[in-house]
Amino acid sequence: MSLRKRQRSASSSRLATLSSPPSPHSHVASSPPLSFANADLVLRLQLDRCPDDDADVDLDACEGHRGLDPFLDLHVSSASLLRSRYFAALLSDRWSPAPSSASAGHLSLSVSGSYSCAHPFHAHVEVIRLLHTIDFAGSIHSPADALDILPVALQLLFDACVEACVRFLEAVPWSVEEEARVLELAPILPADEAADLLARVAPPPAAASAAAGGEAGRSPSEAMLHGLIHSAIHGHSHPVPAATKAFVAMLLKDYPSRDCVHKVLDEAFLSRLETVKELMGKYASPDFRVAVDSDEREAMQRLNLQSAVLNVRHLLWLIERMVDIKVADNAVKLWSEQAALTADLQKLLNDVDMWRNITPGLPVLVTRCTLRFANSVVTGETLVPRLVRMKLVKSWLPVLNVCRNLVQPMQCGYKSPNCQELEETFLQIISTLPVPDAQDLLQQCLGFSTRNVDDCPHLVTAFKTWFRRSAQTPLGGEN
Repeated sequence: MSLRKRQRSASSSRLATLSSPPSPHSHVASSPPLSFANADLVLRLQLDRCPDDDADVDLDACEGHRGLDPFLDLHVSSASLLRSRYFAALLSDRWSPAPSSASAGHLSLSVSGSYSCAHPFHAHVEVIRLLHTIDFAGSIHSPADALDILPVALQLLFDACVEACVRFLEAVPWSVEEEARVLELAPILPADEAADLLARVAPPPAAASAAAGGEAGRSPSEAMLHGLIHSAIHGHSHPVPAATKAFVAMLLKDYPSRDCVHKVLDEAFLSRLETVKELMGKYASPDFRVAVDSDEREAMQRLNLQSAVLNVRHLLWLIERMVDIKVADNAVKLWSEQAALTADLQKLLNDVDMWRNITPGLPVLVTRCTLRFANSVVTGETLVPRLVRMKLVKSWLPVLNVCRNLVQPMQCGYKSPNCQELEETFLQIISTLPVPDAQDLLQQCLGFSTRNVDDCPHLVTAFKTWFRRSAQTPLGGEN
């Protein structure tokens, strides 16, 4: 039975009425009455069949099949009922029994329900019992108990019971089904009680306002994702456990809003990239080289370059996440526009003693970052415009040419990147470009050749493809 249907029934004119003692139906035997201490009144719970029940239902057959009575009599104490503002108003305005004839007084309370329900009076009986005992701790043992009782307590304006149910619900975990019931009840709860419950299932209005206030504001979901990414690449321990990174990667991949993940990853990538550019710029800056003495300069350069390598590691993790989730388009565009960064990297890599002594793993990491992006472009995981593809190769090809001559002889304990794989990937990207652009870039790839032509079949294939295409008759030209 939905809350809306219960509300429609509760608002009916016969929710509770004074009546003369009811005469039993000839075809129905009423259930044994329930009695409470100091009873001076009979309260009849009268089943009000749900509108969704079949209009043609055979009441006699239903009752005979289930043994269900359409009403239940309770012997109650009028003094206890006064704890309900509903009953207090009803009794004070319309009923004042004489002590000698108190047992003759009767009330009837309509109970919305269905003849198919085995226990349609359960929640009402429990609330009436609580009016007599005030034993909330003895009756509310689970969220289901509180959720069953709460609508009736609201209907009867039993404030202490409403407060007890809300206090219990606020303090315990819910199942998904129970959470749905809480959300269903929230609109008819008093504002304070509803706020306590809704605070755990929805962000507060202030957070929503901040998120809508401009680019600086983040929604709660974005803030959580941002914090998870920060923890995965920084964490409270160094290095961050692989299991933690894998867990965060899973959350990012499974998050339902790709736009939200896209935005947060872009922010994190841009932040790390700007840090790397700043640190590499300090290394390459001529002003920095003359501003301090040699010993201090070496110590600062060591610190800057080590920090740069750490941030490139963070970039690689972010790149892998973006490619995996297929939200790397903006990052590829940014990576293709790093002419200044690639110039600083070439300057460092040409200073062999410097990077080998301080950051021996840098060529490996830089190549992996570029390779991950380039592979995603070639496979169609990341779709970017032609100009971006051309700039990606043009910006990072010089770095590859330096790295391929440096990494192979390195004995630094790092796994060497497959520079030939990046060569092949760049050549495949070049094959997607117009013939004039491909011509310019292919000439810069001659360094891929080695002493033995058989060692560079990828380069041979790329040139043969270009020559074949360049020999084609232009479209629209004469035959």
